[in-house]
Amino acid sequence: MSDTSFSAARLWAARLPLWSRLPVAMGAGGVFALGQAPYDLWAVAFLGLVVVFVLARLVRHGWAGTAWAFGVGHFGLGLSWIVEPFQVDAAATGWMAPFALFGIAAGLALFWALAFRCASLAGQFWALVPFWAAAELARAYVLTGFPWAHVSYLWAPSPAIQWVSVLGPHGLGLLTLALAALTATALTTLRVLPTLGAVFLAGVLLAGGLWLTPPKADLAGRPIVRLVQPNAPQEEKWDRTKAQLFFERQVDFTAAVPAPDSPVPALTVWPETALPMLLGDAGMALAVIADAAGPTTSVIVGVQREEGGAYYNSLVVTGSDGAVHQVYDKHHLVPFGEYMPWASLFARFNILGLAARADGGFSSGPGPTLLDLGLLGHALPLICYEAVFPQDVSGAPSRPGMLLQITNDAWFGKRSGPYQHLAQARIRSIEQGLPMLRAANTGVSAVIDGGGRILGQIPLGQAGYLDLPLPPALAATPYSRTGDLPILLLLTCLCLYVLLIRLCNSR
Repeated sequence: MSDTSFSAARLWAARLPLWSRLPVAMGAGGVFALGQAPYDLWAVAFLGLVVVFVLARLVRHGWAGTAWAFGVGHFGLGLSWIVEPFQVDAAATGWMAPFALFGIAAGLALFWALAFRCASLAGQFWALVPFWAAAELARAYVLTGFPWAHVSYLWAPSPAIQWVSVLGPHGLGLLTLALAALTATALTTLRVLPTLGAVFLAGVLLAGGLWLTPPKADLAGRPIVRLVQPNAPQEEKWDRTKAQLFFERQVDFTAAVPAPDSPVPALTVWPETALPMLLGDAGMALAVIADAAGPTTSVIVGVQREEGGAYYNSLVVTGSDGAVHQVYDKHHLVPFGEYMPWASLFARFNILGLAARADGGFSSGPGPTLLDLGLLGHALPLICYEAVFPQDVSGAPSRPGMLLQITNDAWFGKRSGPYQHLAQARIRSIEQGLPMLRAANTGVSAVIDGGGRILGQIPLGQAGYLDLPLPPALAATPYSRTGDLPILLLLTCLCLYVLLIRLCNSR
């Protein structure tokens, strides 16, 4: 495209009212969401990302509205599973589902709209890259954070995702946005330099990802771990007539005899809230579990507990004596799920947390801690939602030998939610170079190695157990040492530089 034809295209696009561009932007956002699990169409999704940069190049005004529409399309499809928790008790909460989906999609899209607005004020197309990357970083922290459907996650099914071990998800997001901006520039101008830049950066991401992929570890002689998946649908999980059935199913899986020539598991992991009673009432249940596991197997069990009138979403480590040896309380709680911000205000409208045990919801634990699992080493426990946050994993008091996630993805339905949650668990393993044991109530339970490979899994919606060797920890990754601080400093410098250039040019 010549400069003349590009200018003509820009003039034609500029005459289009903003409302006419919004459906295009929203549709492109929906295409971008196809990079998330279970679709995993990363190449198609990348084209959707390019479209919004093309729109920004063609039109100099209305950037914030375009970005907001793009975000609504992306989050509306990518987070469509958000309606599932409201259908568990549809008579009481089903009416909230469409409002929740639109609210979260429109709210998260505001981060992107703000980034585009800042770039517009700076008067620079390329300012979109650092400001958008900064918005994604802010989305992981502001108001407790919610980095689900992050820009960089489109690379999850490709080798490029290995870059999170070096740059973290926000650093990879910055490169992703730079590649999309270069591609949009190449398509709209047909100039050599941006075309070569786009080809080079794409090659770095993909070829570099292959180079960063660690080899498969030798699992010979490694201790065996067992994951238990009872497959208790959320609407039946707390039904008194069925709770005993699910408990006995997990006990039977725990007591199952290993395959011939396979050693007895050194550790068995039950999922989140696996016991149908509070920990204070679970003495007999823990004794039954210990008897089923045998004298050489420790068991990790998800359970709720009460202390001093406060309720906690917890996990406990038990031994052959059935006693509780270690307790971890979830510290990063789900707002509007496990607790209600401004609880007294929402209570006036009879709006309560979906999984709240008390009026104000669950209480938060003290923070990341490590479990001492004896010969297996130390594990960093993550309960459900906590595996979504890279900073929670990086916040461990010291480097563990494994990550351990227990979760109840029955809340997320059977479509995209459980698969997206699993994909983020894989990314946490890659970031840290650590194996992960993941026990999920309805699935997907999995053993993941430090390179993000799923070595074995129990499919979604099936009951069963899985015995596999525990993969070894890999060497500490660059990202595991630095966390998000380097990318925070880099983005701060880039954004300030852009604003400074604008200030100087305006004088």
